Amino acid sequence: MTNDDGIDSPGLTTLAAMALEAGHDVVVAAPARESSGASASLLGAEQDGRLIVAPKSPPGLPDDVTSFAVRAAPGLIAFVAAYGGFGPKPDLILSGVNRGANTGHAVLHSGTVGATLSGATHDIPGLAVSIAYHEPRHWETAAAFARPVLDWLAEQHDGDRHARVVNLNVPDLPADQVRGLRKAPLASFGAVQARIHELEHGHLQLTYSDVEITREPETDAGLLARGWATLTQLRAPCFDADAVLPEHGPLPGPTGADPVSAPA
Repeated sequence: MTNDDGIDSPGLTTLAAMALEAGHDVVVAAPARESSGASASLLGAEQDGRLIVAPKSPPGLPDDVTSFAVRAAPGLIAFVAAYGGFGPKPDLILSGVNRGANTGHAVLHSGTVGATLSGATHDIPGLAVSIAYHEPRHWETAAAFARPVLDWLAEQHDGDRHARVVNLNVPDLPADQVRGLRKAPLASFGAVQARIHELEHGHLQLTYSDVEITREPETDAGLLARGWATLTQLRAPCFDADAVLPEHGPLPGPTGADPVSAPA
């Protein structure tokens, strides 16, 4: 499991403790420092051609849980795990609990979600978990809602579960004050919207503002803002066999020359 807030994140400890309680064998491999916004980047720090990895336990986890602090983005950590870099190839990737919501099409930029999508390209299912506040007080609520989703994901069978990635967002509330768990489509962007302002001398200013939830009340961002935990299934990059795309034969060569032939 991993977390883009880094190996010292209380969210990672909370999620790992939940997985242990659920009976899973847990191996932690998380960024040595915060990697928010890393998407599925394969960025990492090397020394003498080797990825920098050090044994380090997240605060509060038992000492016998194998744990690594990795100088890399979560997507690269999942990639390395798929090739046995931290032990046997994992059966499932848990990522989170991330500080702040990961909703809408902005999940494209999330390191938390990026780790699970990276794993899915290697046939490893994944669960990304986020809590909708940047200074959370109710980590245990996120874990409580993640537990049945983890159980459900682990029960899926070959041919159905191998590419399954689900994104869970939970309000920062006591568990009994959350309205429930809802399947939700992605909002058009996310909890916040970026705006670009052109300044003098070619400089640009990037600002963020809250999205009005009344515009998309039945999306993940809208439902989350109204007190629901939301669950969205995501797809890793895949070939769309139904797409209509332009195709043609060899392009003409230089003037007077025969067309260049491509191999069959």
